[in-house]
Amino acid sequence: MQRNRKVHRLVVKVGTSTLTRETGSLNLQNMERLARVLSDLEGMGYQVVLVSSGAIGIGTKKLRLEQRPTELRMKQATAAVGQCMMMHIYDKLFAEYNRTVAQILLTGEDVDAPVRSEHLHNTFEALLELGVIPVVNENDSVSSAEIETGQCKVLGDNDTLSAIVARLCGADLLVLLSDIDGLYDADPRTHPDAKLIHHVSAITPELRAMAGGAGTWRGTGGMATKLNAAQTALEAGIDMVIANGSRMEAIYDIVAGADIGTRFSKG
Repeated sequence: MQRNRKVHRLVVKVGTSTLTRETGSLNLQNMERLARVLSDLEGMGYQVVLVSSGAIGIGTKKLRLEQRPTELRMKQATAAVGQCMMMHIYDKLFAEYNRTVAQILLTGEDVDAPVRSEHLHNTFEALLELGVIPVVNENDSVSSAEIETGQCKVLGDNDTLSAIVARLCGADLLVLLSDIDGLYDADPRTHPDAKLIHHVSAITPELRAMAGGAGTWRGTGGMATKLNAAQTALEAGIDMVIANGSRMEAIYDIVAGADIGTRFSKG
């Protein structure tokens, strides 16, 4: 079933599991496909914002650490290194398609305080007006909400961050690219007969009961955080889709309204 709501501005969020391989190395193939598809969409007239996780995972590999740090100050230092490398690669990949990217690092206070939020909204508007693709991440080097507690009242994970960014930008669609195909009626990793739910119009207690804990070891998010993001998006009148990040070209069909992954929409 096609859903024909017109999309002009979209936010795409990619998780660490999409950007890195099991070894912790960058998945350059996925990053290149992502840059190509988003650049093409921008060329088709869409305004695109990318929310990208992965700074700590990338920094861990860049620093040749044997495992992801556990101490907060080391996590934040690793994030600083990883963020630099990630933006360097995005800048190079998007430049191959004649696109300009900008880095925006956020903390909870940036989106919670009215004056900061207004300035942030204006910055996004200016960048999109200029044809720039903003690349957004939480500022892990100064904010410990996600990497230490996961309990910040505003942010705490990049799924929630992406929904807040979508609301702030007045986006029409939010796409969360993950390592699974969407929301299932049971955990597909332990229930082979689990069925994919294609459309959700409200976040109910039953839906939340289906959501498990965190995702892969490379990231911090799980289905529960995605349902929180969906709640924020639905309340703002924004459609949200959870889809598998291994098929970047599916974004074209998602934007067109195809039944790919799980779509959260009041319509």
